[in-house]
Amino acid sequence: MLSKRLIACLDVREGKLAKSVKFVNTKDIGDPVEKAIEYYNDGLDELVFYDITASSDKRDIMIETVEAVASKIFIPFSVGGGIRCVDDATKLRMAGAEKINVNTAAVKRKELISECAYAVGSQSTILSMDIKQVEKSEKIPSGYEIVINGGRTPMGIDALEWAKEGERLGAGELVVNSIDADGTKEGYEINLTRMIAEAVTIPVIASGGAGKPEHLYQVLTEGKADAALVASMVHFGEYRCSELKQYLHDRGIKIRMRY
Repeated sequence: MLSKRLIACLDVREGKLAKSVKFVNTKDIGDPVEKAIEYYNDGLDELVFYDITASSDKRDIMIETVEAVASKIFIPFSVGGGIRCVDDATKLRMAGAEKINVNTAAVKRKELISECAYAVGSQSTILSMDIKQVEKSEKIPSGYEIVINGGRTPMGIDALEWAKEGERLGAGELVVNSIDADGTKEGYEINLTRMIAEAVTIPVIASGGAGKPEHLYQVLTEGKADAALVASMVHFGEYRCSELKQYLHDRGIKIRMRY
């Protein structure tokens, strides 16, 4: 069995670390490069960097910030936000990102997933999905809908079907981000995460809602996630990465420990 992973998410707006609740009321909370170094030194397994307004502002991602982070950490580093073509993806790889995350542009043109997988490899192509719970319908039978542009635009696409399509098109991992749980610190959306994890064969990263160590344990066991993504609970100093990993290790979760 592969080791589970602890991943920290840095949402970046105009070069500054930011945090929202349910994708609204976004506030600047610090320097992303400093946080990246802090988490790397504390044993984090992987880092995700999202330029959260690149897609909605229709601009390129901030390469300078990506380069600054990549030069300071030596763990897998994934970057997303504003990736619209293979050239965007390869620029990020050249800037030091090990993986690239596609989201809005892939929903608008699904071939982008296959193109990126061919150019930089499936293992480096991550499909991020922003998801809201809705009434079940013929169009959305799972009751979970894909939204884009930072949660602003519902797309009428069923999240479960999009996850399976993403795998078919070549994505190497899926980020399952519940907008309803985002920033609430009340726990991951277990039903959604498990539903997708059981439907695909590629790793699933649970995102949105982590508030205490028990939430990570729950999503890695009941939710069947391969990795747990955290933000608020480490950004505001409530928990350290090393503490969270020690808790999971002590509960019998196979996770890489740095001694």
